[in-house]
Amino acid sequence: MVLSEGAQAPQFSLKDSQGVVHSLADYEGQTIVVYFYPKDDTPGCTKEACSFRDSYQDFKDAGVEVIGISPDNEKSHNKFINKYELPFTLLSDPEHEVCEAFGVWGPKKYMGREYEGVNRTTFVIGPDGKIKRVFEKVKPDDHSQEVLAAVKA
Repeated sequence: MVLSEGAQAPQFSLKDSQGVVHSLADYEGQTIVVYFYPKDDTPGCTKEACSFRDSYQDFKDAGVEVIGISPDNEKSHNKFINKYELPFTLLSDPEHEVCEAFGVWGPKKYMGREYEGVNRTTFVIGPDGKIKRVFEKVKPDDHSQEVLAAVKA
C-alpha cells in the first residue's frame, strides 16, 4: 500500500549513476520530490524524465530538489542521463527495497501479461521528512507541472 500524506518517509540509501550513495537524510531540512518510475529510456518514463528536466530550474528556484528512483542499474541511469541531459539525480533500487518501503512495488498488467513492477508514483517530502503530497497513477506528459504547482502552493 502506498504511503499516505502525513506519514514519515522511510529512510533509504541508494547509489546514483556514478556509484555515489545518497540517503534521504542528506536532504533533511529541504523539500524534495522523489518520483518512482518503471524503467529508463522507455516511452512513458522518458516523457516523465524530460518533463522534470524541462521544469528543473523552476524546482530549483522554489528550493526543491528532484530525485528519480527505479530498479535500473547505475550504468543504465548514466546512459539515460547522458542521452536526455537530465540535470537531477537518478537512484538505483535493483532489489526494489525502497520501492517496497514506499509502497510503489506491486502487481502490474501489460498486454495481458501480469508481473511485479514499479507503479509510477511521486512523493513530495517536506523538510521534516514527512510526506506532504502523493501523486499516484501519474500521467507522464505534464506531471512535473502538477508537482511544481503543489510545491509552490
